[in-house]
Amino acid sequence: MTTIAKGAKCVTLINVFTVEPAKQQRLVDILVEATDTTMRHLPGFISANIHKSLDGTRVANYAQWRSIEDFQAMLKNPEAMPHMQQAAAMASGFDPNVYEVVEVCNIHGEQG
Repeated sequence: MTTIAKGAKCVTLINVFTVEPAKQQRLVDILVEATDTTMRHLPGFISANIHKSLDGTRVANYAQWRSIEDFQAMLKNPEAMPHMQQAAAMASGFDPNVYEVVEVCNIHGEQG
């Protein structure tokens, strides 16, 4: 389950893919399938959330991993590589970065 909280003991991958609108849903399907069949079974996986832009030109993957080491191991995993290559081939560009949560604010003014 995704938990967004300051000080959470995890790292977050935010990967934004640029895609032709005609390919957006296919890329979403590839990322969902990769998560269901492979990623969620790898050590350190916590969650993945796939988003698609309303204009059809972007797909974002917000995924959490227990540690940077677990994330880096996934990048080298032979079962994960074909999924990542397939997703990259669908996109005209992508921008993966790993983050830590530094602040969370909500409508009630609560922070954490």
